Amino acid sequence: MDKYILSNGIEIPAIGFGTWHIKDKEIITSSISTAINNGYRHIDTASKYGNEEFIGEALIENKFDRTKIFITSKLWNTEKGYENTLRSFDETLKRLKTDYLDLYLIHWAKTSDDWESVNIETWKAFEKLYLDGKIKAIGVSNFTVDALKSLMNNCKIKPMVNQIEFHPGLMQNEVVNYCNKNNILIEAWSPLGSGKMLDNDVLISIAKKYNISTAQLCIKWCLQNGVLPLPKSITAERIIENYNVFDFCITDEDMNTINNMEYFAGSGLDPNVVVKKIKQSTLYNNTCIGYFVYFL
Repeated sequence: MDKYILSNGIEIPAIGFGTWHIKDKEIITSSISTAINNGYRHIDTASKYGNEEFIGEALIENKFDRTKIFITSKLWNTEKGYENTLRSFDETLKRLKTDYLDLYLIHWAKTSDDWESVNIETWKAFEKLYLDGKIKAIGVSNFTVDALKSLMNNCKIKPMVNQIEFHPGLMQNEVVNYCNKNNILIEAWSPLGSGKMLDNDVLISIAKKYNISTAQLCIKWCLQNGVLPLPKSITAERIIENYNVFDFCITDEDMNTINNMEYFAGSGLDPNVVVKKIKQSTLYNNTCIGYFVYFL
């Protein structure tokens, strides 16, 4: 399966090309060219990434057919609110040099004490943009169950996607189960745990059984769990390798082993925490320390 179908019937390519932390124009151009020429049709970015303009230029320079490329961007925390959202969306379109988005997400849920009312006003702008035909699908990112319930109790159009941190050792079952019940597709940011999955002995051992890389194992594991992975790389060989996961299947036994792995690597960020300015995040467990910086 190389695509998912969203709740509104829109098709979304099953593997996206992540661009977080890629800000160099030449690297963006080269990476996107490699990705699209080797099967990718889905590019994930955000206003906060600082690379929307370079992505837009790369698509034009390579003469890629815009209608065949699925582009996702995200609204940053300081851009929330009804009018702010409309302005920020227009700026995103200008930077990407396109007249529509395939998917637009609220980047984080809990960014102020009044996060519920702020998210509701922001979502009203999302609904307007969607109904105006400027976005094909709308959704959220890093939303917990309570944040989703708050939004869905006050919206006309429910989110179609929730993009969360998801990788071996961090499956976020509560929010995944809630989204599955409500036909909200889960997307996985950091499906390779920022590369930390690649050195795990259990994953390395399982990958060898299929004669694949550990990265390919993690990406396929996401897909077999019904989750859309967004792997990121700037190395041509790895970009190509990360997409070549459609010709093998992980056994139920190995899936079960990976599904039951304890937390061992990840960002350490907890979307349940309301973060203002600079604050140490609450951890998923006590095995590491993570920091998340918001500029409000």
